[in-house]
Amino acid sequence: MSPEALARACAEAMWAEDRASQGLGMTLDHAGPGEAVLSMRVRDDMTNGHGSCHGGFLFALADSAFAFACNAYDQRAVAQHCAVTFLRPGMRGEVLTARAVERVREGRSGIYDVTVTDAEGRVVAEFRGHSRTVPGTVLAEEGGSASG
Repeated sequence: MSPEALARACAEAMWAEDRASQGLGMTLDHAGPGEAVLSMRVRDDMTNGHGSCHGGFLFALADSAFAFACNAYDQRAVAQHCAVTFLRPGMRGEVLTARAVERVREGRSGIYDVTVTDAEGRVVAEFRGHSRTVPGTVLAEEGGSASG
């Protein structure tokens, strides 16, 4: 299986079980080796007292993109550390896009940068995630269940 096909298969397997991202209305727009793109429309119930997207929802969008990017190799990976910088508000009704890119993957650790933009391409937030691989695979093994 090519690296691209493996990444897509891993993304499809994860997406099938990702109730949080789906529940927030996210869409998985792209998955490749060490990269992923997810989008989300800012709903009324995602806004804070200023009428802009609550930072927790921006973080969740970036974190989901990070998760798909670092799990693209059929080895389970989890977040070890994440940080976000909010640069401008995401507004009600806007579609926000999170693009995750692998910066380095060495041993059990990885570093991924995620840029969240609005429909006009303006940067809303920058996120950096550090991953750590754990035992198990993303894709189902022989016998129909994933290890972990």
